[in-house]
Amino acid sequence: MCAQKTQDAEVIIYPPQSLGSFEMGRNDVNLVCTYGKIAVWFGRKVPDCIIAQILIGISKVDQSTVHEFEIVCSFDEITEYESKGYTLVSYGKTTGGYRVNYSIPFSNKKALFHLSKFILEELQKGETRKDFYWNGNDCDIQRLYREFKNNIENWELKAINYKTESQTSR
Repeated sequence: MCAQKTQDAEVIIYPPQSLGSFEMGRNDVNLVCTYGKIAVWFGRKVPDCIIAQILIGISKVDQSTVHEFEIVCSFDEITEYESKGYTLVSYGKTTGGYRVNYSIPFSNKKALFHLSKFILEELQKGETRKDFYWNGNDCDIQRLYREFKNNIENWELKAINYKTESQTSR
């Protein structure tokens, strides 16, 4: 059992109920955790320090977390992304260059730095969404919430959704 007292009495996940999702954030960033994924919405005006705190906080809780993305680039650019700490997953020739898939490991601080720069560049055009894949469980979700609640101003719980009986028996 990982239910623990936190500053917010309602932020306790009670086994044997199976968690569906856990939503938290503030007005300029929203984060939804499930067992396999952390979906983050970054509002256009989110400060760069908050982006960094989110990426580092996720890394503290689960260093096996990754972000995957695909780009089309020249062959020479493939190694440039690798030099940023990105892991090459696959590539193939396509119209306009090479279609390349990368994984950004949260265990690599250099890769996280470049990911935060990339997010900031996207935010100049408007809000953005990112999916991060992790191995988090109920305890990790609570640890992540506490990490953000203790370190990010105005961080709050938005919703806890449990799976219904019919969803857990599939």
